[in-house]
Parts: sequence; structure tokens; C-alpha cells
Amino acid sequence: MKRYEIVAIVRSDLAEDDLTAIIERSQTIITDRNGIIAKVDKWGKRRLAYEINKQKDGFYFLIDFAGDGPIVAEIERNFKIDDRILKFMTVKKEGAVTREGMEQETAVVEIKRTQIRIETNSSAQANDSSAQQGDNTAGDASRRPVARKIYNKEEQPTRGE
Repeated sequence: MKRYEIVAIVRSDLAEDDLTAIIERSQTIITDRNGIIAKVDKWGKRRLAYEINKQKDGFYFLIDFAGDGPIVAEIERNFKIDDRILKFMTVKKEGAVTREGMEQETAVVEIKRTQIRIETNSSAQANDSSAQQGDNTAGDASRRPVARKIYNKEEQPTRGE
């Protein structure tokens, strides 16, 4: 078994039920073929970098799982057939392929995310309190745009004269 990650973009005007059906169908393909799902993550509606099939927005979702090559081939075959899916990409990942190892990895990632949130919140609060205590006049002067002279055609300075 190997670890894979599939990111797919579906049409943004798709109903929530249809999106859920696409994700559930992918999950049943994985579980029916003895694969292990680590996580399913809905990223939400986002603006596409370029237009795909006259669509400017898409709904992104990710499936992280462990399985064999035939599982990936079957999921990709289903995605190619389905017109509601604009794009998809499968990536082979490094990591645990057992259920216990995958759960442990997810727990470690969640702990790191929580620690980062706590650190950013505390540093943001510290910055807010120091900004309120300090004199902001010097900081405002450094942020002002520099005034530039606008020349008419007749006033244009020439080089070399």
C-alpha cells in the first residue's frame, strides 16, 4: 500500500447534495478495495487561476488515503467520466499507510496547528498593545507616499544638457 492525496475541483454551481455524492462515491471506491481514508477535507469555493469550461470559480476538496494503484486508477476513471469535475490531481505522498499511523500523523498536525494559532494570537495581541503605547506619529510619517512633481511636455528635464 502507498499513500495518496487527491485534490479535485468541481463546478461551483453544484448543489451540496451532488458534492457530497461525489465525495461519498470516491470514499466507497477506496473502502471497497481495502483502502484506508485518512481525511476528507472540503476547502470551499475559490476563484480559479484561469477559466476552465467557462467556469471562473470552483469548489475544491481533498481526499487523503492509503491504497494500491488500482484504487487510484478507478477514482481517476470516475473523475474523467463525470462532467461536474473540472480538474483533479493525484499525488503520491510519503507517510504512514496503516490506520494507527495515519491517525497519529493527523493528531500531530492538529497539535501543531493549535500551537501556531496560539502563538499568532499572542504575538498579535502583543503587537496591538505595543502600538497603542508607542508614539505613532513617526510611524505614520514613514508610511506617507512621497510627493513627486508632475511635468508638462515643455517642462520635461532632458539628460545631458
